[in-house]
Amino acid sequence: MCKRIFVAIDGSATAQAALVEAIQFARLPGMSLCIGTVLDTGLLGQNNMGMGALIDVDQVKADMRQAADKLLDKAVAQAKEAGLDPHRILIESDKKRVAEMIVDAAGQWDADLIVIGTHGRRGFERMMMGSVAENLVRIATTSLFLVRRKPA
Repeated sequence: MCKRIFVAIDGSATAQAALVEAIQFARLPGMSLCIGTVLDTGLLGQNNMGMGALIDVDQVKADMRQAADKLLDKAVAQAKEAGLDPHRILIESDKKRVAEMIVDAAGQWDADLIVIGTHGRRGFERMMMGSVAENLVRIATTSLFLVRRKPA
């Protein structure tokens, strides 16, 4: 039985659906919840592309951190409304892929279940956008629960 649930959110509708599911699991006796979001600053760190001359990279990173903190604050408040006291983590890297960062953070928190939303992209869209969920399936060492948003 899973006891430590790590849910990764990104502000999308599918991530919200994953958060709702993770909160429901975590309400069971003996469960704990960690809510995490990834701040991927990899493209910003590539100053050899001339981005530093066009934008203030440090300010953009600070703005991204602030937005990620707000996202986490909202998710934590939602979990608290359900009677939980979740842990929260802001995962930041400029060198790793998003799925690797999620696996690392879940491992550091000692999670035994990772919950994440999936868009179900296919074809060209999947090729261009990548698939965090697919990468997680390939590299995660814990159980995964993939959540699709229900159609409106």
